[in-house]
Amino acid sequence: MSINAPQHQPANPPPQHIAPVPLDKAYRLLNHGPTVLVSAAHAGQHNVMAASWACALDFAPPKVTVVLDKATRTRELVEASGMFALQLPTLPQAAMTVGIGTDSAKTLPDKLQHHGVALFEAPGHPAQTTPPLVQGCAAWLVCRVIPEPHNQQAYDLFIGEVVAAWADDRVFRNGHWEFDTAPDALRTLHYVAGGQFYATGASVKV
Repeated sequence: MSINAPQHQPANPPPQHIAPVPLDKAYRLLNHGPTVLVSAAHAGQHNVMAASWACALDFAPPKVTVVLDKATRTRELVEASGMFALQLPTLPQAAMTVGIGTDSAKTLPDKLQHHGVALFEAPGHPAQTTPPLVQGCAAWLVCRVIPEPHNQQAYDLFIGEVVAAWADDRVFRNGHWEFDTAPDALRTLHYVAGGQFYATGASVKV
């Protein structure tokens, strides 16, 4: 299969526990420094990659940054579409996260199927212009690229304005993470190196 051949759009329904997050609280989804999955789509193509270097940048309007290597297929789709989505994988998705972060769609065109990645359409947003989202994550942010050609070329650094956000309401409610009371399977991941992650741990209130 050629990487330029059209792919089917995701047909899975949204997760049962997905709930919208107000944009003024969207930065809190990333404040604890989790590993993210970056998805993008253009002209019938879609792809997902893992990224460790992503963070919140601003409050109003909410902005994020993410580093996307020039060699990746996902970056090509981001540059072509001007959109990307960040999502926070959970503990059961650790192996999948390593897999789609290691394999490239340029050399393994069916990498999403190979690693069992299930996609769904962003609720209330047209699939033609919005990246697909990954099932099983703890949160999702759809972002519009703010063009900064120098940063993108020199540092692989992309800035995005968050235009929509959701979270699993079992673990993020009323603008706050609730890892202490949520199932352990909803803990997010923090990548170290060599396939090693730490899962988000207990809270410490001061």
